[in-house]
Amino acid sequence: MELSCKNEYALLALIELASYYASGEPLQIRQISAQQQIPDRYLEQLLATLRRGGLVRSQRGAKGGYILAREPWKINLLEVMACLEGADAQPNDPETPSKTIESAVIYEVWGEAHQAAQAVLRQHTLQDLCEKRDARRQLDIMYYI
Repeated sequence: MELSCKNEYALLALIELASYYASGEPLQIRQISAQQQIPDRYLEQLLATLRRGGLVRSQRGAKGGYILAREPWKINLLEVMACLEGADAQPNDPETPSKTIESAVIYEVWGEAHQAAQAVLRQHTLQDLCEKRDARRQLDIMYYI
């Protein structure tokens, strides 16, 4: 499993939305883009995908924008990856007969790695990312004093 640019940008946008979730105010694309340095057009495509996946909601109008569809502590990272990657996030079917014993062994280990990665992503939520970010910011402030 790889952290693609697409995944990173989506998570950055979701962290930004999670930071403002308590206020109930939607964030506009330009606000998220400016804060996280994500190109507007790319962010627009990512948010549309996340909206179709049920992770964010869009609100129209002058005070429109995007807001998380659920609380940040109820959205885990595995859901985000599955929404962005779809069926591509799944390894090849283990029931498919391998050409050689070596291939079978490789697919077996690859499947174990995939399951371990999924377990880690399932454990962490957007809220966890926000808390880790806030803790790092506190350490940076302490460091510079």
